[in-house]
Amino acid sequence: MVRPAQFGFNKETAQNNYFQQNVVDGTVAEKAVKEFDAFVQLLKRNDVDVTVVQNKPDPPTPDALFPNNWFSSHITGELVLYPMYALNRRLERSPEIIEFLQRKLNHRKLVDLTHWEKDGEFLEGTGSMVLDRHKRIAYCCRSPRTSEKVLSEFCSRMSYDAIVFDAVDKEGNPIYHTNVMMSIGLQIAIVCFESIREEIERKKVTAALTAAGKIIVDISLEQVTHFAGNMLEVKSRNGTPLMIMSSSARNALTLTQETTISTFNRIIAPDLQTIETVGGGSARCMLAEIFY
Repeated sequence: MVRPAQFGFNKETAQNNYFQQNVVDGTVAEKAVKEFDAFVQLLKRNDVDVTVVQNKPDPPTPDALFPNNWFSSHITGELVLYPMYALNRRLERSPEIIEFLQRKLNHRKLVDLTHWEKDGEFLEGTGSMVLDRHKRIAYCCRSPRTSEKVLSEFCSRMSYDAIVFDAVDKEGNPIYHTNVMMSIGLQIAIVCFESIREEIERKKVTAALTAAGKIIVDISLEQVTHFAGNMLEVKSRNGTPLMIMSSSARNALTLTQETTISTFNRIIAPDLQTIETVGGGSARCMLAEIFY
């Protein structure tokens, strides 16, 4: 997790992240830091192994607290670096974090996809892709931030299969990141099928999840606006499965949905109102999993 130094509204990403709101409030950065720190403490109280890196104020990187977009870690030893849509987000690729992952956590295999930026092709990590790491499937909704060309290289180099589809929000805009409308855990999958308008593509996603043995929790587009699709399953140090989501996401769930998720995971739900409103991302976006 990356503790923000100057969190704020990012004009560059707002071009296609329709969740962002430009709130006029001089205390936004301060509120975001408080939400971040409380989130970290909540994870630690639930016995989650958390590594926190302090972001630097220069150069300005208002979205630095969403590190899952620029790198991913893999149990097979790869560290993957991704091409980013916004120029100021490319500055988040911290040499210090890369060195930490490579040297201390033994991520010896560097898979660098950033060369695609010069061609205007992007793939923003586990925002663009929702990975079923056990079945080695990458689920992707097409968007200006998710190029099938880059996805093809990722899948080729990492031995993944891709399932690609179109997904839209309530206004009919392309959903910028797949992890806004979908999350895959070991036993369950949270998906907004309402956002996938093409029946053939809905059936394709359903069939893949069913074949993988997932219990499906279908959420609505209205729930997506509260970040109910932006969840991440993690394990505590003693192996307890936890589903991380914001309090906004949890409050948007029906009793049946929450009960289904709780059957397999203890729910952890921090208050991230400022970060969600101004940054357009939620709990899952703030967590970059580390495998070693």
